[in-house]
Amino acid sequence: MSSALSITRSVAPPRSAFVDFPLGHTTGKKNAPKMQRSLLLDALAGFTELKEPGEIKSLGLRWSADESWRENPMSRSKPGSEATKDDSRTARLDTPQYQYPADRKEAERLHEAGACGSCVGAE
Repeated sequence: MSSALSITRSVAPPRSAFVDFPLGHTTGKKNAPKMQRSLLLDALAGFTELKEPGEIKSLGLRWSADESWRENPMSRSKPGSEATKDDSRTARLDTPQYQYPADRKEAERLHEAGACGSCVGAE
């Protein structure tokens, strides 16, 4: 899945589904499960439809009736900054975030064991 067509073309993944949505919203709008499900099913259909390495399937969806979202797609300039009234992206943080406490415990266990894989070359 991609919402950055030029980047997707340059990295040449084996196959990809492209949706022309704001960055950070590749799988659809927040609180829109029907749209998200439809989008994902269309993207997954690419497994049978795309035959050649490097093919990109454009899902042909539109974020909104107009293109005003393109005017300021990167409006959140840094972690913790105030969002504009139409910027619903989650703030980027410089610390790991975990869905469940058990996920945090497992990541910490792997890190302490030197087996997390994320810290290679970072220390």
